[in-house]
Order: sequence, then structure tokens, then C-alpha cells
Amino acid sequence: MSAVVETLSLTKRYRDLVAVNDLNLSVEEGEIFGFLGPNGAGKTTTILMLLGLTEPASGQAKVCGFDPTHRPLEVKKRVGYLPENPGFYDDLSGRENLFYIARLNRIPAAEARPRITRLLEQIGLGDDGDRAVREYSRGMKQRLGIAEVLVKEPQALILDEPTLGLDPDGAARILELITGLSRERGLTVLLSSHMLHQVQQMCHRVGIIVKGKLIAQGEVNQLGSAIFKERQWNFLLEVAGQPNGLESELRAVQGVAEIAPRTHGWFLRCNRDVRPELLSLVSKKGLSLLQLRSEDATLEDIYLKYFREA
Repeated sequence: MSAVVETLSLTKRYRDLVAVNDLNLSVEEGEIFGFLGPNGAGKTTTILMLLGLTEPASGQAKVCGFDPTHRPLEVKKRVGYLPENPGFYDDLSGRENLFYIARLNRIPAAEARPRITRLLEQIGLGDDGDRAVREYSRGMKQRLGIAEVLVKEPQALILDEPTLGLDPDGAARILELITGLSRERGLTVLLSSHMLHQVQQMCHRVGIIVKGKLIAQGEVNQLGSAIFKERQWNFLLEVAGQPNGLESELRAVQGVAEIAPRTHGWFLRCNRDVRPELLSLVSKKGLSLLQLRSEDATLEDIYLKYFREA
């Protein structure tokens, strides 16, 4: 696979502030890449440099094979960008907004017409395409925004917080749409988001940026193994009955590093497989075992650990 988005020591300064610091990022063809970090970490500044909307202080980037600083129009032809708050002409219908974008991209009307009809169906606005956008909900506008970036049939999508402000069902629909489009069309997607559980569900790899510095990049499981190397086993233990004194006995088991209470039991981080000891303690206490489940580190665990260490 070849990299569709690639940066080499990319740096952006605003006077004394280093917004992006020596960024080395790679997004492969056809993958969904999660770009994570707190507010002010440098995510949006990076995106603007990738689109040629602001120039780096040093370093370079390549997007679809072009340097966005020197060939921004070539990049814009091939990349669809959905900002955090997409703007539309509210008095126009969804279909009319898409036709306007098609004209801006010099797509002939005969070609644009069936493409727009197909896109409206694909994003679930087939029955609402002729309504004025001012009547759309936020979720409908987000879906229209995705159709807008797809009008020019791009090679890659850059999405900045595409589910911000949506209810869980609306967010799930947007993520299903993005995942399906990537799979069907082989689209490369760079997804900037704060919704860590959503990112974990759909992204092949993630990058974590803090204070302008990329501090981690890779698959979620690999990042978890790297940062929790001293704690490779995570278990959820749930029991029925009166577990008097069980928590203190669990803490005393050799290999148990941390314990966090849960509704019917505990979440345990361990540096070895302690399941035989756990089962023995539950049996000795005369308790019923509801479940003893192995759990990998979540993206939230990984993100917080990297963030705190950074």
C-alpha cells in the first residue's frame, strides 16, 4: 500500500507558539485513520496544512502525491474536506446545494444530476433532497456535508469531528456511512474526533497528538501492548452474594496491579494471568461467579495513559 497522506517533520509556528511540532504522519491508501488529541493539540492546524490552507514553517507534506503548499489546487481536486460545522445556503434545497458544489468543481450538469440523486439516496436524504436546508436537523446537515464532499468523487476524505453534537443514533448512522463508503470505494479517511469509542470501532489505526507533537501512532492493540507492557492482562470479575472482604483479598493476589470497582464486581489490571487465583477466592468465599472476562485496553485507556505521560 502507498501513503495517501504523508508528512515529514511538518512544523507550524504562530510567533512564539509551536502549534504543530515536527509531525511525521502516514495514512495508507484505503484505511480509516483516527487523528486524536485534546482541544488545541494541533489537529485542525495539521488539517489546514494538508489542504494547503496555511503554510508550514518547516517540513513538508504530500497528499495524493502532491505538496499542498505548492500544488493546493491539485490536492483540493482529490480530497473532500468536511469541517466541524459545514456551511450551506439555507434557502436552497439540499439538492441545489449539491448542484452548486458540482458547478464549482466544473462537473457537467448531465453528469452531476444522476450523481447527486444517487448520493442523496446513499446518505438517506432521498426523500428530503428538495427541502430547504434550513428545515434540516443537525444530523441531516452532517449527512448532506458528506454528500457534498463526495460530489467530486475524491480519493480521500478529511473529516473534522463529523459526529459533533449528534445524538447516539445520528452519530452511529454517520459512522456507518463513512465506514461503508471507505469499504465500497476504497476511500482513504482521516478522521479527527474526540469520540474515542467511535474511533476504536471504525479506525484501522490512530495517531495521538498532544501540544503539537505526535506521541503515538499505530493499531489500537499495538499501542495498548506498548504502553501497558507491564500489565498485559485485564479482567472483569462479577459475582453474586455478599463479597465481604473479597476486594482486599483480590488486592493481595500477586500480579494484581490495579482494581477499579464495577456495579457487580471489579475491573482488574494485572501483570500476569491470575484467573486460577480469582476462581479459588470466589469459591472459598461461597460466592456465585457471574462472569470472569478478559478485556483488552480500550482506546480511552490508551489515550489517557499517553496523554498523562506526555
